[in-house]
Amino acid sequence: MKRRSFLNSILAASATLPSVGHAQAAVRPDEFHGKGAERELLIQESPVAGFQYHDGETVWPRLSAGDSLQLLREPANPYDRRAVAVYWGESKLGYVPRAANTAVSQMMDRGERLAARVKRLRDSRDPWKRVEFSISARIVV
Repeated sequence: MKRRSFLNSILAASATLPSVGHAQAAVRPDEFHGKGAERELLIQESPVAGFQYHDGETVWPRLSAGDSLQLLREPANPYDRRAVAVYWGESKLGYVPRAANTAVSQMMDRGERLAARVKRLRDSRDPWKRVEFSISARIVV
């Protein structure tokens, strides 16, 4: 896929994301002039959905802002065919929210390289406010 069409598809997909995820460019298009350098393009920031139903509470004391997360597609998930699970090591924290997983699942299905990190931790009773994370695409320019 050509760099320009890839960036256009990312930006077009980000315009359809609902308010639970924010999309913005971490790198301006005019910065893409070098060859072979790896850049990250911020796709979205979201809370972890389902945090209270998985291993989130168990690993909560060990989580830190900046921790790397793994994203795993679950196309056979009976509740959401676009499901993307969020893991911290071997521990499942939950999912990318259903309302914000379309672009991410499509990118993963195409084999795009995505990176996820813990952005913010909050000591809140509301599980939707406990862990916020970001997803970025890794792009070689």
